[in-house]
Amino acid sequence: MNKEQFWQLIEVARNQASNPNDGEVVARRAASQLATHPAEEIVAAQQILWDLMADSYTNPLWAAAYVINGGCSDDGFDYFRGWLIAQGREVFKRIVADPDALAEVPIVRAAAADGIDLECEETLSIVWNAHVMATGKQLPDDAFTIRYPELDPTWDFDFDDHSEMTRHLPRLAALYLE
Repeated sequence: MNKEQFWQLIEVARNQASNPNDGEVVARRAASQLATHPAEEIVAAQQILWDLMADSYTNPLWAAAYVINGGCSDDGFDYFRGWLIAQGREVFKRIVADPDALAEVPIVRAAAADGIDLECEETLSIVWNAHVMATGKQLPDDAFTIRYPELDPTWDFDFDDHSEMTRHLPRLAALYLE
């Protein structure tokens, strides 16, 4: 499995979901689909998933998650990025490149109005669940490695500082902090 095939898996799962904005439903459908693949492809998908998690491991995105969810721990940031992956390739790429663009995503605007957190821990288990469904066994311990990049030191400020957040993420700050 390669990154393109992984994104196709997510897109098919989104298309099958009654509510494609529900990350948990998307993740369950993706796991069910992935379980139909050979075990080697399922295992390879785990590295793809964690490469996407590494690609999205940035301070600007963490700050955006902090604003949207009213705080964001390490685990919370993982779950937020899981939610972002479940939104599909186009949204993922656009938001990783410009986290402030989250303010333009309809589900984010609705979440702001309703006070809903955007997280999907289930996305992080897509491959694990697929492997168990397909083989009855857990993923091998060496199925993946995590290679997080260094965080950008220019974003090393207190995320509770509204003026800094407004300066760095003006559209999200207008949506959530005002």
